[in-house]
Amino acid sequence: MRTDRQDAVRRTRAGVPDQAQFATKPTLAGQMIAAALDAGISASWVTGDEAYGQDPHLRALLESRGIGYVLAVACSARVRINQGRTAARADAVADRLPASAWHRQSVGAGAKGPRYYDWAWIEIGTDGHRHLLIRRNPSSGELAFYVCWSPTQVPLSKLVRVAETRWCI
Repeated sequence: MRTDRQDAVRRTRAGVPDQAQFATKPTLAGQMIAAALDAGISASWVTGDEAYGQDPHLRALLESRGIGYVLAVACSARVRINQGRTAARADAVADRLPASAWHRQSVGAGAKGPRYYDWAWIEIGTDGHRHLLIRRNPSSGELAFYVCWSPTQVPLSKLVRVAETRWCI
């Protein structure tokens, strides 16, 4: 176990300023995004994994700046369906979807050809700008969940494109 003295020595050697405070990955991301936007860099969308999707402050920052997002969340994430009247787990929502809710779309070329997944989306707000996006692997049935917000209404294909750009980085 390190002591405060050992931590101070390590911080000094690494050039970490004394005033630097611990910040979570979503907090750091929010600071970097705000700084980039303030510097005149434009962005239409942000995407990220569950560490970012679970953070309501990051989502609120993006919405306040008019930046759409498609952020992964855990299957246990609670969303509000039925015009915001009903809270439910994301995986429970997916379990109740009819077959007609799923749409197969390619997410680009893979090593063995096009990669296809089945996608469904459910409105989780009252304004047409919030969705739960669900990706299903057609071979294994494995599910992935995303919370989405867009400043304007967008089609499913747009959210799918944004979700899959995460893997380009």
